[in-house]
Amino acid sequence: MIVCPNCNHPNPDGAVQCEACYTPLPATSSCPSCGATVQADAAFCGQCGYNLHATAAATVAPTIAPDIPLEVQPSAKPDPLLELLQPDPSPLPPTAVAAPPESSTPLAPPPTIASPPPEPVEATPEPVAADPEPVAPAPEPVEAAPEPVAPAVTVARTQLQNVTARLIHVQSDRQIELPQTLSVIHIGKQNDRIPPDIDVSGFTNSEIVSRIHADIRLEGDAHYIEDVGSSNGTYINNLPLLPGNRHRLRPGDRISLGKGDLMTFLFQVS
Repeated sequence: MIVCPNCNHPNPDGAVQCEACYTPLPATSSCPSCGATVQADAAFCGQCGYNLHATAAATVAPTIAPDIPLEVQPSAKPDPLLELLQPDPSPLPPTAVAAPPESSTPLAPPPTIASPPPEPVEATPEPVAADPEPVAPAPEPVEAAPEPVAPAVTVARTQLQNVTARLIHVQSDRQIELPQTLSVIHIGKQNDRIPPDIDVSGFTNSEIVSRIHADIRLEGDAHYIEDVGSSNGTYINNLPLLPGNRHRLRPGDRISLGKGDLMTFLFQVS
């Protein structure tokens, strides 16, 4: 279903212009996560909260130039003709050693030195082996007593505390606690189609708020807000929230129902 941005008329999927006022309708596409119909310029899916910009960024892959191996030219081989023309170095002849001149005078023989007579060697008595000492038997091993095992200590688990979310009206400082039993919380004014869970009829400048203005969805521990086709729009931190998109609320987010920041709430979690 495509909601007309001019008259809020619901049109069937695939329609090009509004059936009521003939206003051109924005282009739509399918969510890659759940298959729901979303606007082509939407940032998040209105059904499952899938980030549509992340899918577009993932399709662009960086181009990496392939590594080109460098070709190394082989070195040039020597010319065989140059090797034949070069002379073959021959080894140097060994150096001749001159023999000492022979002397005509005969040399006298060296004098003979008489060696002293050997001294008599006394026989050394062989040592007598002593009786071996008796070896004491090894003591038997004593088994160690097992150590006492400390009893296991059971640690009680800490129960998780429930998270309480609330809206604080900036103009009157009034706090509105969000019900934890509802998965979808309707914000608006009294009407016959969808009664609001948070009725802002008693607040100042409530005339700028539509009867069916916005929804807050609770999924797990996360809160999401989406505009359901209001006349004056919904703004998150002074930025417009397009119909069909949704925003995950975080503590401190500023929610404005309508233009001019006249109906403003702060989202808080405790």
